[in-house]
Amino acid sequence: MYLGKVQLVDGEVRVALGEEGTWKLLDLLQVDHVRSLADILHAPDPLGLARYLVDGSLSPVPVEELKFLAPVDRQEVWAAGVTYRRSQVARMEESEAGASHYDKVYTAPRPEIFFKATPARVSGPGQALRVRSDSQWSVPEPELALVISPEGKLVGYTVGNDMSARDIEGENPLYLPQAKVYNQCCGLGPWVRLASSPLTLEGNAVRLKIRRGGQVVSQDETHLGMLKRSFSELIHWLTFENDVPQGAFLLTGTGIVPDNNFSLEQGDEVSIEIEGIGTLTNPIVKAAAQA
Repeated sequence: MYLGKVQLVDGEVRVALGEEGTWKLLDLLQVDHVRSLADILHAPDPLGLARYLVDGSLSPVPVEELKFLAPVDRQEVWAAGVTYRRSQVARMEESEAGASHYDKVYTAPRPEIFFKATPARVSGPGQALRVRSDSQWSVPEPELALVISPEGKLVGYTVGNDMSARDIEGENPLYLPQAKVYNQCCGLGPWVRLASSPLTLEGNAVRLKIRRGGQVVSQDETHLGMLKRSFSELIHWLTFENDVPQGAFLLTGTGIVPDNNFSLEQGDEVSIEIEGIGTLTNPIVKAAAQA
């Protein structure tokens, strides 16, 4: 079962429940204090509440008539790093000064957790993601994103793109915030798969495909079973001494890193597919370098 924030052909924004191949619009005026997708996700029983809120006066809407928006309202977006062996190797390659730190954090009890984005910095399906104008080596990072309630409970999953300026981070690990946090730095969507049913990890494919001028110029695949740390472990460290009163999205790290000679360019298109969740596709923009 899935929940999404959608825009109809007349421009109206609604919340919809995807179930058994159909999408049903919800009426958010039926229950006090439930006015957004986040309010449903943070309820004790998100699926039960969503089913109750289905607008019975409307017919299901074909998916092609819906424009899906980023499934974020007021939540912060955080990220975990170096949670796949491939990511550990890539970080060591890009940063001579910080190589030992990336090597150690992969096996350390405490994971790398960092702030990624506010809602205004998040792009949904079809919306542009940005390469910094001062970066010459930037890549997408395909990641499973956990949807977490204010109580620290796992309530769902979505697809995430943790855009990264590898040259800026590689120059000095202290530049990580600038390499990771900027306008249009994070993609989320297309919807949230509710955690009411378990998500298979082993063999569950994560696929990246990058097109340039209509041609595929980079593609790769991994699977969620390669993730070194458990969801409960990552959520524990995110919420340890750190309240998330508006809930949070937590990107769980990437197991796909394009070749070192590849960098995103203006006009590229990035598609990330996670089996059982969906596909997130975004165009890439890059402003001219400032003098």
